[in-house]
Amino acid sequence: MAEAPPPTTPQVFDRALIRWRRRRAEALGPATFLLDRVADDLADRLAAVLRRFEVAVDLGTPGAAARKALARLDSIGTLIAAGAPAGRVAPPAGNIGRALVADEEALPFADGSLDLVISALALQFVNDLPGVLVQIRRALKPDGLFLAALIGGETLTELRQSFAAAESETEGGASPRVAPFVDVRSLGGLLQRAGFALPVTDVDRLIVRYGSVFELMRDLRRMGATNALVARRRIPLKRRTLMRMAEIYARRFADDGGRVRATFEIVWLSGWAPHPSQQRPLQPGSAKARLAEALGTREISAGEKAGG
Repeated sequence: MAEAPPPTTPQVFDRALIRWRRRRAEALGPATFLLDRVADDLADRLAAVLRRFEVAVDLGTPGAAARKALARLDSIGTLIAAGAPAGRVAPPAGNIGRALVADEEALPFADGSLDLVISALALQFVNDLPGVLVQIRRALKPDGLFLAALIGGETLTELRQSFAAAESETEGGASPRVAPFVDVRSLGGLLQRAGFALPVTDVDRLIVRYGSVFELMRDLRRMGATNALVARRRIPLKRRTLMRMAEIYARRFADDGGRVRATFEIVWLSGWAPHPSQQRPLQPGSAKARLAEALGTREISAGEKAGG
């Protein structure tokens, strides 16, 4: 009997289209305010880690914002930019800026070869995030660090709601137009399952205001972040649906001055490749003193009534 073919990862994102749209964004003049903010935060977070990373990889980050921000840190030796190129390659700054053409879903690094892997606003577009996290952990040396920022699940919630309402009215049903970004509550579990120690996740939410939803859509085009879902509708967007979406957006999500808001959620995650020197939680029953003694109170045994 022939063996069944191995299971394949569901293809949520058209990654070839993402690369093409990033190249188009570079040609249009990219909108980088979100990347610039994340890159500065990335540098601040790494500056707080008091150790040196001799070999680091910037995995998939669009543009050169992250590399420029990290160039001012003395704690990084060689930083390799790994990913699919989009447009011109930024010139190197010292040891920062070496480029390697690579696919974020199939890393070309040997096990235990890297001290640091960072990524900014890229990994939300991989089809197999758990698999990518496993590859990153394997590529890190013991006590190596992974630090990344991803677009979170509340991003563009206003646009998602407005398009769904407009399409339901004008076309009898909604089509997928905004990507199903990762939920922060699931990321800690994914890091642990990938084998990371000391996993940490946190969220940064940014509200951006625009004169109209069309200004937001122009920014998304210049970010290379327009709809790249495999399940996207392949026919052109109807003008009637677009205008109805704009009306709903303005009615539901405008402030008193008439400007509309757009939510961008940045999810941060970090983890370390396991090493014996790292802190570990105490084993149950290993405490040296009772909690009642520390609090200066009398311990009540099971079945005893309080105040008895």
